[in-house]
Amino acid sequence: MSVITKRSVCPFDCPDTCGMLVEVEGGKAVSVKGDPLHPFSRGTLCPKMRHYEESVHSPLRLTTPLKRTGAKGSGEFAPISWEEAVATIASRWRAIIAEHGAEAILPYSYAGTMGIVQRNAGHPFFHRLGASRLDRTICSPAKGAGWQAVMGQTATPPPETAGKSDLLILWGINAAATSIHFLNQAKEVQAKGGTVWLIDTYETPTASAADRTFLVRPGSDGALALGIMHILAREGLTDMAFLDSQVLGYEELKREVLPLYPPAVCSRITGLAVEEIELMARFFASARAPFIRLGSALSRYGNGAMTVRTICCLPALVGAYGKEGAGCFPDTATGAAFPMGLLLREDLIQGSPRLINMNQLGQALNELSDPPVMGLYVYHSNPAAVTPDQNAVLKGLARENLFTVVHERFMTDTARYADIVLPATSSLEHSDIYRSYGTYCIQRAQGAIDPVGESKSNWEVFSLLAAELGFQEELFNLSADQVIDRLLAVPTPLRQGIDEEALAAGLPVELAAREGGYRTTSGKIEILNRQLAHPLPVYLPTHEENGTLPFRLMTAPNPYALNATFYEREELRARQGGMQLRMNPADAAAKGLADGERVVAWNALGEVTFLLKTTDKVPACLVVAEGVWWLAYAPGSRSVNALTSQRLTDEGGGSTFYDNRVDVRREL
Repeated sequence: MSVITKRSVCPFDCPDTCGMLVEVEGGKAVSVKGDPLHPFSRGTLCPKMRHYEESVHSPLRLTTPLKRTGAKGSGEFAPISWEEAVATIASRWRAIIAEHGAEAILPYSYAGTMGIVQRNAGHPFFHRLGASRLDRTICSPAKGAGWQAVMGQTATPPPETAGKSDLLILWGINAAATSIHFLNQAKEVQAKGGTVWLIDTYETPTASAADRTFLVRPGSDGALALGIMHILAREGLTDMAFLDSQVLGYEELKREVLPLYPPAVCSRITGLAVEEIELMARFFASARAPFIRLGSALSRYGNGAMTVRTICCLPALVGAYGKEGAGCFPDTATGAAFPMGLLLREDLIQGSPRLINMNQLGQALNELSDPPVMGLYVYHSNPAAVTPDQNAVLKGLARENLFTVVHERFMTDTARYADIVLPATSSLEHSDIYRSYGTYCIQRAQGAIDPVGESKSNWEVFSLLAAELGFQEELFNLSADQVIDRLLAVPTPLRQGIDEEALAAGLPVELAAREGGYRTTSGKIEILNRQLAHPLPVYLPTHEENGTLPFRLMTAPNPYALNATFYEREELRARQGGMQLRMNPADAAAKGLADGERVVAWNALGEVTFLLKTTDKVPACLVVAEGVWWLAYAPGSRSVNALTSQRLTDEGGGSTFYDNRVDVRREL
């Protein structure tokens, strides 16, 4: 048989959105490689995607609709037809709506696929149904709120400009796990004689790419930024010409805030020595073009938005926002490249349905009463694993009167609690168009192979359900490719001048150059923002800054997993070394714990069994759990989110995954 190579795009929740070359033989994907024509990923893929074909053709793939036959959570199902599945869902929903109203039905989805059409396929359907709306804020809305407080809608520079910096700061980002191609920029900086710093809470694999690593206490990053700014102001190391002409509120910051944060105070908060903070400030001021690559981790605390806001102010003090290869890069905002209203169809919303924060699913399933949540539809997400307060989520999913539908590729923790399970396609089996949140590339992809078994895409399933419920809107009768064509038929400023033929051919295409100026209310960088509860940046405590349990818990990423994705792959699980809790050797010794033994981390929310890994890469009073393991492969009956809280960030309604405390004991 001949081998055919087709272009595709990595669909997962990563800022790089890599281009891929898929080799197809006999209707099967036999290999997946990086596309060398992609301007950012440059032909390389992360360890998770190098053998993506093994996920696509995994023997664990769901290939037919299933109906529950055993107790919820038992994983006992029997195959049924698509006709029976769709009819059952529609019938149960009609009954729920008749008794409780459409708001008793809740969709739950997030970033299992990042393709524009498939990710958002449920929005117009559930708007038309009148269901409750989901506030999709589990990742980094606090990060966006912090940037917007200072920079408004100002576009970030292309990430590749970081390679022109002479001081690149990787702040709160484990790029080796979450954005490996940005490390190319770090190599470019170093090759030209520049310096790379890592600021994080423990020594991640990214530390090997940095010239120096600074470890701060969890959630204290904002205090570090204020301490650096205090020194810059004290020693006259600021760019006053830039501040006078381009920045609003520096004098107020200098007068009202910075005196409160001398290095000694910030040292007590961050754990860094005074000498380290002094060094950082002077080095930052002396850099020709300092560039901060801001991760999402530091936004997942009770003070997350304020932390990001404070760090975003820092480059303004040295005029870095006015220099090539300098400034601050949180993410790219590329949503305006497409007329998303044509797809989301908020005009179809019935009445004023309630908005439920996805981080508080446990509360919603167990406590809402007017109306209660009686129907749950989960697609491209695994809330039983990834959502905070796992015990509350599982309690809600176990309700016999909750009708749950899960559209998935694998029998995940959530799927085991479903009444109906629908087999989902992978990204190689359907059409979509992709934008990135870490680059300015967009790319269109069509299915490289036919659907595995009877699997169907999100768009196909919602079209079937719309037909069964009698929805007459034309949108529900279109194919995914027709929807993409309509999105591309409407010009937008961001797509102005791009190579339309290349895009249609499936090649990666870069969006138009960013506009100049600061898109804020004042037209300046707004250190002072009187629209906010805190007009000036300050240090806010985290939820757990003064907690009573001895260890702060980091629920960190691992290079061989992506949240709860890729656990179907045995070799990737093996490379993680099992579900580990990493702890400083001195802390372990004080607790009488030994490397490799089974331990229990616990707090008021729950208990989780881990394999202990002692390492001096983790500071004292901190423990690290990388990855979000499926319960099928966990040492015990729960995984890490049994220890994380439903509390939200200061702005944006985001998750606080990193803002929790635990104690640790030997498993009995």
